[in-house]
Amino acid sequence: MKNISFLQIQSKSPLTNMYMGSTLLSIAIFDVFVSSFFSINITSFLPQNISTFLPLIIGFIGLGIFRMEYTGIHLLDKVNKNINTNNFNAFLTLLIIFVVIKATPPALSWMILDANISGDTKEACTGTGACWTYIKVWFRRFMYGMYPNELHWRINSAFILVIALGFVGYFFKENLKKYLALYYVVIYPIIAFLIIYYLISGGSFGLVWVETGAWGGLSLTFIVSFFCLIFCFPLGMVLALGRRSNLPAVRYISVGYIEFWRGVPLITVLFMSSVMFPMFLPEDFFMDKLVRVIIAITLFEAAYCAEVIRGGLQALPRGQYDAAKSLGMGYWKMHIFVILPQALKLVIPGIANTFLALVKDTPLIFVVGLAEIAGMLALAKTNPKWLGFAMEGYIFAAIIFWIICYAMSKYSYNLENKYKTER
Repeated sequence: MKNISFLQIQSKSPLTNMYMGSTLLSIAIFDVFVSSFFSINITSFLPQNISTFLPLIIGFIGLGIFRMEYTGIHLLDKVNKNINTNNFNAFLTLLIIFVVIKATPPALSWMILDANISGDTKEACTGTGACWTYIKVWFRRFMYGMYPNELHWRINSAFILVIALGFVGYFFKENLKKYLALYYVVIYPIIAFLIIYYLISGGSFGLVWVETGAWGGLSLTFIVSFFCLIFCFPLGMVLALGRRSNLPAVRYISVGYIEFWRGVPLITVLFMSSVMFPMFLPEDFFMDKLVRVIIAITLFEAAYCAEVIRGGLQALPRGQYDAAKSLGMGYWKMHIFVILPQALKLVIPGIANTFLALVKDTPLIFVVGLAEIAGMLALAKTNPKWLGFAMEGYIFAAIIFWIICYAMSKYSYNLENKYKTER
């Protein structure tokens, strides 16, 4: 980090610089704070142009004063290392801080202070803030779609069972750990499919049949994401290995598959699966639209997953392959026990990024008539009784998607740290 700045005041005592810089920075932030929250301009005696930019100038000088290479003061060194490495970063830091402070009062006022949540009709929203009554009234539809209200317990029970079975692997005994991959790749998806099919769809065991056209909301988002995530990963792994195969036929088929699916927009794939694909099926053969959508998204995302895994395979040094062969390992044994564990560890961030993109792509299924949470929002905002509240709905959906994606991101980060080794 450069420790020389045209604004930096050199001092023999780092504490002196820290106190001087902190004082100027605090004055700048305090000025913006009282101006934003209390409409008090403490520099109103100055010309308007100078009064507007004075906090930015004072804060910029303050950051320049305590910018030093190393002081021994943990907090000061952390600030200098992360947000105050040079004049440009100091300027961006101040700009972001001031924008956040300026935007906070109107955001709080609209979302919380002036918002309405009571009542059950549009007339209850009389204030100038957000109408969370709209979200409250439509909450069940946003969660379950058009699924009958009295049968929501079936969706809840199915999700509880599927989640519980997902944690079974944590209770495997040591002698059964080697079967974990078989359980999560083969057995678990089959059991999850049977639970969702027989419990949510019904039609058996005395349960009323509910067609998939009535499924929707966040529950449908989870169902589509769950099965696509489970199926696209092993398929992508096979394609990645196939693209690096020495057999020309296998390699060309894998390359053709990957390049074809990566070159076609997902919305086109969904239209093909919903409209065109049924035309090529026999007249007496029926495949549910939801199943076709899951297959289409799985095939599409598998191509991207394959390229991420192939990057991990290419990152491994040749010595790993030679060492495995010297031990007498065959192709599959070498890849299962030596190559893939190391390659997958290297590409955890890339795989997580692909999975996040998959979850955020699920709203596209609305174009083929399946209304997940974003689709239900699109239907709700056109309801004559609730016109004009689309903003609240999209903020609600954005918060939900952010929570889901952030949880997945944190899990992948923890997984990355867990399997991190020094190379």
